[in-house]
Amino acid sequence: MTETEAAGETAGRRVRVVLVDDHRMFRTGVQAEIGQTDSTGVEVVGEAADVDQAVTVITATRPEVVLLDVHLPGGGGVEVLRRCAALMAAAENPVRFLALSVSDAAEDVIGVIRGGARGYVTKTITGTDLVDSVFRVQDGDAVFSPRLAGFVLDAFASTDAPPMDEDLDRLTQREREVLRLIARGYAYKEIAKQLFISVKTVESHVSAVLRKLQLSNRHELTRWATARRLV
Repeated sequence: MTETEAAGETAGRRVRVVLVDDHRMFRTGVQAEIGQTDSTGVEVVGEAADVDQAVTVITATRPEVVLLDVHLPGGGGVEVLRRCAALMAAAENPVRFLALSVSDAAEDVIGVIRGGARGYVTKTITGTDLVDSVFRVQDGDAVFSPRLAGFVLDAFASTDAPPMDEDLDRLTQREREVLRLIARGYAYKEIAKQLFISVKTVESHVSAVLRKLQLSNRHELTRWATARRLV
């Protein structure tokens, strides 16, 4: 993204943004790409790496837009949205959320949109397009990467859309990730490596999932996930 392109798009406008992502290097990259306020109009006023930090920073800074990762320690982006519901619903100066994630899974997209996010874009987005998306969300528009818009239409516009799954909604975002990988046949060590957590933490998540879903073992868990097309 060149300064000329960004300046043409923002034309003197300003938007205050909080970055929420558990990878510091990614936050640094986004800050470098879009956070040059004089050229892009984007002022990054805070950062957070997990759910608790996110809620604290967002409450303290009251940004116009939050760039929110879906997969976060402490319950995921959905939990941030739940705990910031009052800020989103504010009559004046509401905080708006734009999901920015590597995931393009339908359940992730639908989950955060149900939670109140105004849009969802993947991390393959260019800096120029991300700046444009931030300003559009500030204006109250809904913004989606092209492929992801179909998920939302299927879930919300169709009269045949399935109802919310109360069992699935009881799981945190991280528990859903572990559930999906278990159902795909991954070993605990493989899951730990992929999610950058310890094997012991994987075991704890599996135990929590089995307890919440009232299942006995990973075979039942796999059948449960397959039946709901989560695999």
